[in-house]
Amino acid sequence: MAAPPPNPVPVAYRGGSPSVPDWLNKGDNAWQMISATLVGLQSVPGLVILYGSIVKKKWAVNSAFMAFYAFAAIVICWVVWAYKMSFGDMLLPFWGKAGPALGQKFLINQAALPETIQFYDNGGVETAMATPLYPMASMVWFQCVFAAISTLILLAGSVLGRVNFKAWMAFVPLWLPFSYTVGVTLNEQE
Repeated sequence: MAAPPPNPVPVAYRGGSPSVPDWLNKGDNAWQMISATLVGLQSVPGLVILYGSIVKKKWAVNSAFMAFYAFAAIVICWVVWAYKMSFGDMLLPFWGKAGPALGQKFLINQAALPETIQFYDNGGVETAMATPLYPMASMVWFQCVFAAISTLILLAGSVLGRVNFKAWMAFVPLWLPFSYTVGVTLNEQE
């Protein structure tokens, strides 16, 4: 018998090596990252252009900086405390424990999506815990861009030209834990 043909896939891309775990699906991970990037593109350049075009000329730069600042501040706040408030352990029935989502051991592990506490009539859980085939880092980034666009950057459009930038700088980090993370946590419990 002839020897099997050599594997044309480079060693770095084969599953089961220390650099590529067995559970990682590069297609799933790539799609998760592309989806998050497209949402991020809606946030920063998309809404900056939209908001700059709907306000008076003297407020255009202010509105652009409001959107830029909101996105940047949410990224920092999300990885420092808000991700674990939203998707981690519970501190109160409506509020999660704050904690950083920055550790390498946390970010390179397989993502785990928590189960909901909604039940079917027969007592089964409606949405069980899921373990998608991409790392936790992809999940943290994906949820981060949605936290940025779905709350603060869209909210910025309603206060354009009516709020001081310094007040906006104080409002953004406070809005995330007191509004968005509470909403996500309550949504998981229903």
